[in-house]
Amino acid sequence: MDKIEKQCAVCGKPFIPKTVESLYCSKNCGNAAYRKKKLQKKKEEERQAIVEKISDDRLYISVPEAIAMFGVAKSTLYRLIRQKKLPAVNLGTRLVRIDRAAIKQMFPIRQTPLVKKEKQTAKLYSLEPENCYTIGEISKKYGISDSSVYKHIRKFSIPTRQIGNYVYAPKSEIDSIYNYGIISVNQIVIICL
Repeated sequence: MDKIEKQCAVCGKPFIPKTVESLYCSKNCGNAAYRKKKLQKKKEEERQAIVEKISDDRLYISVPEAIAMFGVAKSTLYRLIRQKKLPAVNLGTRLVRIDRAAIKQMFPIRQTPLVKKEKQTAKLYSLEPENCYTIGEISKKYGISDSSVYKHIRKFSIPTRQIGNYVYAPKSEIDSIYNYGIISVNQIVIICL
């Protein structure tokens, strides 16, 4: 069997993954990605702290506050000020204040990324034989091999129950996979031919 190469998400080198979910070629690259993610999270928390300190009634804001609020690069802000496209007041060294209303017109307020995932509620299944298909029934009904059925059951985390020599899977889940286009049986047959 040919092994598929992937490209490391950190260093870009090709590697042969140990699992399907592998993104990094080595432990070092995995650690580097973890550190980068932690640093981004820390920067986002610092940005959020700066934004929360700014009162709504202030007409002029500092450059770091503008960067935190609107997500604009420092060089872009200073370029716009030099070109007189963005009204600002210079109160001294490192004391440039930008007109809040003008920058709000130019750039929409930066939205924080949604990182929280909603908790999934566990589905309840009836694994009684009358509410389930056997693996053989699934193979006959959809015209695919038993091994493909097992692969799809593992991939979609479908619960099974074994009674004697038969393995049962809920009809509702199996039908939703094969009938509603999650997996096209015709495509599987074409690929096999």
